[in-house]
Amino acid sequence: MEKTKNKILRVSLELFNEQGLAKVTLRTIANELGISQGNLNYHFKKREDILEALYFSLVEHINEQVQGQMKNGVTLQFMMDLTTSVMEILADYRFLMLDLVQIMRENERIGTHFRQLVQGRKDQFEIFFKVLVANGIMRKEELPNEYDHFYTRIQMLGDYWISYAEVINQVNARTNINQYIQILSQSIYPYLTEKGKEEFNMLKLG
Repeated sequence: MEKTKNKILRVSLELFNEQGLAKVTLRTIANELGISQGNLNYHFKKREDILEALYFSLVEHINEQVQGQMKNGVTLQFMMDLTTSVMEILADYRFLMLDLVQIMRENERIGTHFRQLVQGRKDQFEIFFKVLVANGIMRKEELPNEYDHFYTRIQMLGDYWISYAEVINQVNARTNINQYIQILSQSIYPYLTEKGKEEFNMLKLG
């Protein structure tokens, strides 16, 4: 049987994804679960506690993907598989990305952790890029801070493609996720060597 705390988080995630952060209260969640708000408060005293639990669940899922997929080394296939996995996870937690600015403004703990996480990921990708350059898959930098700026661009794309999908396409991120996986994955192509481009064209994306 599903534990009450896990059920609360699952239902909360569904409600946040469907209705958005602003419309979902503790009462909304309790009503959906068919329990009293007092029962809900026994597990989570504030809505922010649920929000934090979901945020750190998202982070944990992504960390598991990074660690699991690195077992075979840093390759172009690894980069593409990681892109796909992370984007699918973000789509599952899409309300966090849609309401990212509001969450960062209102929750200091999440905001601080997120900024540290972005810097940590940047350091990680710097290592990934160096490995791919050393292996002749990516070319050497041709401009000052070129790969630092490249990472910043893919970070922005990764964080805000869900908002774009909902605003421009008027659908949730899951509806046409393969299109956005291809858009983000192809952003590495101009930085590849001829060897890297041949390898890229043999990969199956999305």
